[in-house]
Amino acid sequence: MRDLQGVDGLLLKELKSCCAEEDNFLPRETGLKLMESTSPEVHSGVSAKCRDSRVEELWSLTSFFGYSTQTFVQAVNLLDRFLTNMKVQPKHVPCIGVCCLHIAAKMFEEESNVSPSHELIRISHSKFTVSDCSRMEKIILEKLCVEPKAVTALTFLHLYYSAVNSLFAGREEIPSIGRLEAQLKACLCRLVFSKAKPSVLALSLIAQEFEALRSATLLKIVQQFQRHLMIGDSELLHWKELVTKCMTDYCSSECNKPDNKKLVWILSRRTAQSLQSRHFIAPGLPTIPEMSWDESESEDSCEDMSCGEESPCGSLGSDGEGAFFPSTFLDCVA
Repeated sequence: MRDLQGVDGLLLKELKSCCAEEDNFLPRETGLKLMESTSPEVHSGVSAKCRDSRVEELWSLTSFFGYSTQTFVQAVNLLDRFLTNMKVQPKHVPCIGVCCLHIAAKMFEEESNVSPSHELIRISHSKFTVSDCSRMEKIILEKLCVEPKAVTALTFLHLYYSAVNSLFAGREEIPSIGRLEAQLKACLCRLVFSKAKPSVLALSLIAQEFEALRSATLLKIVQQFQRHLMIGDSELLHWKELVTKCMTDYCSSECNKPDNKKLVWILSRRTAQSLQSRHFIAPGLPTIPEMSWDESESEDSCEDMSCGEESPCGSLGSDGEGAFFPSTFLDCVA
């Protein structure tokens, strides 16, 4: 019996085609090694810590603006490829990160859902200007092969999932695609996973999930994917162990996750003074009469009791605490 029997032939051809193209969208290995060896205290080069912090902020911005996983993954791919191909100072990384997210959003999001540059700058508390962002976007587009059909780990994750779903829909318990996407986003927050081939990283995510389900049938499908794409056992095992460790670390209470980050309103001095003064002004409310009153008086009394001002505390702000990682991710590693 041939491997992956029952899977659409076009899907298998697409897997092969993507596997042949994936090297074109990988960051430079020498650049990745340079970031790994750069100390965070050195200001002349970008360290792995600097890069990882920026990717975590991109994830936060992606969630805030409601962008798709595809937008986030593309933004990280652009960021890694740019940082490993160009000599960049750490102070420029925030601008590069926001620009990569903006480019990715314009590629994959509906035009009406793409936030303008000034909103990205404001919400991310960045210090650069819109013109800085425009110039940086042009540089990124010139230096990189920016294509909507860039082959990433998410590309393979969707292809693998479609194949598995077509074979076992309703017959085997398989993890949701949202759960797998959340795990992929967590992995991309660590520079080490940028060294993995997208096809291998995606299969590693699926393999460690199938192992947790202890399904021999599903694990056999992983082996068939391996043979189809000629992925070695040692290579898959190496990245599967790193993925499992990453999931365990993020689940641990000792992991220093940015769970307590808050979004803060940025107010002008005049607005802040206005809100502060209104906070201390007690509106004059009429005394509620103790005597009985008839129905005709009730409407007038209700009108008199309104203060005619909107309370600055009347609307929900954006500074409430919220988990940095989505609930789907926390569910998948629990």
